[in-house]
Amino acid sequence: MEDHGLADDPFKQTPHKLSLLLAAFQRRFQKFADDVTPYVYARWTVVFLLFIIYVVRIYFINGWYIITYALGIYILNQLIGFLSPLVDPETEDSGALPTKADDDYKPFVRKLPEFKFWFSCTRAFLIALTCTFFSVLNIPAFWPILLVYFIALFFVTMKRQIAHMLKHHYIPFTVGKPKYFSGDKK
Repeated sequence: MEDHGLADDPFKQTPHKLSLLLAAFQRRFQKFADDVTPYVYARWTVVFLLFIIYVVRIYFINGWYIITYALGIYILNQLIGFLSPLVDPETEDSGALPTKADDDYKPFVRKLPEFKFWFSCTRAFLIALTCTFFSVLNIPAFWPILLVYFIALFFVTMKRQIAHMLKHHYIPFTVGKPKYFSGDKK
């Protein structure tokens, strides 16, 4: 079998330093993600604080409305994924959601899990906040038109999503843990 000179290639023998650095970063990030997963309220508090920081920054610098509009559209898209079931009952008849009262209980499985939704929101706010430091990204726009268009888009999208939820009888939220009682304790 011919070697074609690949044995002498230094890139084939040892991993590149950049790939080692990337692998180390991925391990550290995965450790961080594993550590913060149980702290739902703390994670969403951080997102809320990033939102407040972003809004205050936009208010005081008076610009970057296109970046803000893109951020709003992205978060709206992520919210729709968070509220949607993994298997859409309109397109696939796999029985993922119960349709009758006597059907077996099937838990609601989201298209976008909560942790990924949190992570995408956090990343979006950090990227948008970073973009506000570059004046080349301050594209002039008449912000009231963008605001009215976003509000209209939000209400139309949410109306459609809520109608879908009502049509297929699913609620994407659970409030508290279910409490079960035995026959003698009530």
